[in-house]
Amino acid sequence: MSSVDRQLDDLKAKITSEIPDDITVSDVKYEGPELVVYTRDPKKFAQQGDLIRQLASKLRKRITVRPDPDVLSHPDEAREQIMDVIPEDAGVTDLDFHADTGEVVIEAQKPGMVIGRHGSTLREITKKVGWTPEVVRTPPIESSTVSNVRSFLKQERDDRRDILEKVGRQIHREEMQDDEWVRITTLGCCREVGRASFILSTPETRILIDCGDKPGAEGEVPYLQVPEALGSGANSLDAVVLTHAHLDHSALIPLLFKYGYDGPIYCTEPTRDLMGLLTLDYLDVAAKEGRTPPYDSEQVREAIKHCIPLEYGDVTDIAPDVKLTFHNAGHILGSAVTHFHIGDGLYNVAFSGDIHYDDTRLFNGAVNDFPRVETLVLESTYGGRNDYQTDQEDSERRLKEVINETYEREGKVLIPAFAVGRSQELMLVLEEAMREGDIPEMPVHLDGMMWEATAIHTTYPEYLRDDLRDRIFHDDENPFLADQFNHIDGGEEERQEVADGGPCIILSTSGMVTGGPIMSWLRHLGSEDESTMTFVGYQAQGTLGRRIQNGWDEIPISEDGSRGNTMKMKMHVETVDGFSGHADRQGLENFVRTMNPRPEKVLCVHGDESSVQDLSSSLYHDFNMRTFAPKNLETFRFK
Repeated sequence: MSSVDRQLDDLKAKITSEIPDDITVSDVKYEGPELVVYTRDPKKFAQQGDLIRQLASKLRKRITVRPDPDVLSHPDEAREQIMDVIPEDAGVTDLDFHADTGEVVIEAQKPGMVIGRHGSTLREITKKVGWTPEVVRTPPIESSTVSNVRSFLKQERDDRRDILEKVGRQIHREEMQDDEWVRITTLGCCREVGRASFILSTPETRILIDCGDKPGAEGEVPYLQVPEALGSGANSLDAVVLTHAHLDHSALIPLLFKYGYDGPIYCTEPTRDLMGLLTLDYLDVAAKEGRTPPYDSEQVREAIKHCIPLEYGDVTDIAPDVKLTFHNAGHILGSAVTHFHIGDGLYNVAFSGDIHYDDTRLFNGAVNDFPRVETLVLESTYGGRNDYQTDQEDSERRLKEVINETYEREGKVLIPAFAVGRSQELMLVLEEAMREGDIPEMPVHLDGMMWEATAIHTTYPEYLRDDLRDRIFHDDENPFLADQFNHIDGGEEERQEVADGGPCIILSTSGMVTGGPIMSWLRHLGSEDESTMTFVGYQAQGTLGRRIQNGWDEIPISEDGSRGNTMKMKMHVETVDGFSGHADRQGLENFVRTMNPRPEKVLCVHGDESSVQDLSSSLYHDFNMRTFAPKNLETFRFK
């Protein structure tokens, strides 16, 4: 018998001794980080309101109770009883019964009303019907991504349960090593922006954090081939942790499955969905530009199937010697600061991912309060000594000025933006500005994946600022449903109509002008001297966006971005700082200054060479801490 089987037998015996005699436990299994308890008495479990919480606290495990399939009431009968329990105002749109796990997935417009105070309605449902309810939100704006992910995971439930059982056994295996050390190896994004990737390793465990591409630099990928990474095989990794879905962090996650990885990806639920959206688009853009993509859509599906979503603040075992906790990073939907607690109090490391320290219209600012942190790996995108962004109010004022000036010239405002994050922030600014009469009412066209990304935002309002979340719950107040927003479905005919029409605002991907719909808009509008191209986000070195920003006026307009076919750029070019999803120099310093506890060491990464060195030097002098500006392929050993 394996050590995990012995452990499960012991747990079953402990649970049996702790629960009332009239409740039976038929089986106990690990599924991912959770301990799943199967019982023939789910209703009695539900009647003992605090029993599961008490067991979880005593055993220090995340516990889910599931009924044995043969004790469940018939779905038709259960459906009627469930609908009697749930308040009508909850807006239930679907009930989906899964007899193999005894779960019923309840889709509702107001999940909180299905859950009830402290889970009271959920317990009532189980008391009545025995089924274990799982609640998901009905998207206010229909999202094909969310719908496809949910139906795909439903279709793959058997496979997924096998994956989770295998992962659970890996997490709870017996530790084999007596040594104690922690290492971080840099595989990308050091003294550069893009291809974020790190290995966090102990004698027992190896974890990959992020695996992205480098914007504007085809072929520059993380150093996955080195022995510390995948050199000894993709399955030498115990886990992958994804901080957020932007492609410079997520683009090559599916590639791991092509290399043979078969383990878990830990991320938030919106990050999982956005990763699916962005990586599939990444393949689509590569095909349109005649490039050979590094993987295919099958590997994207594998990545989604292997995702284990975690919520902010949940402490989760991901290896025998590592606990992971996600915290809000304030950068994009679902973005996370990842905190690793290693060993039995041995060492703590936090990876910032990309952060925004202050509150924005979309998100609360990044969390920097932890039980313990010895080392912080900190992004430095705007870490340069002069990288101070305009504050939000001034940025919005300047954007309105640019729009009004362009409107008076009867031109169009073209804004390249990331589909996820900046686009939704801009939508909120534009909706309010038109509602309050600060700019004239005019169409706002959303091209690329922006509408789909916006739909995903409305699916997960709990990840947004409180006041915005409340507005999204009311269709008549939902700012993303304002009349001026028009979704362009990607057709050239529709783009031509917009180009031939009157003043308007166009938000288009890609945000760094490296391909996608923005290239079509440049061909349509680049030679119009009454129109304005307005940059609101970071333009990485080597991208066409950075070149235009720096004054290039002879730009390539061919489909594949080659310089064979060029156009004289006559559009006005403006840069409006302050809309970036990244903290500026002050924000980064404030993040460290107010961090509780303050780390002993900081590794400054994800920034141009001068930015990481400036920030590293400043943190050293201001806070008297050990700081580093590592190069790629450096290893830091702690303890």
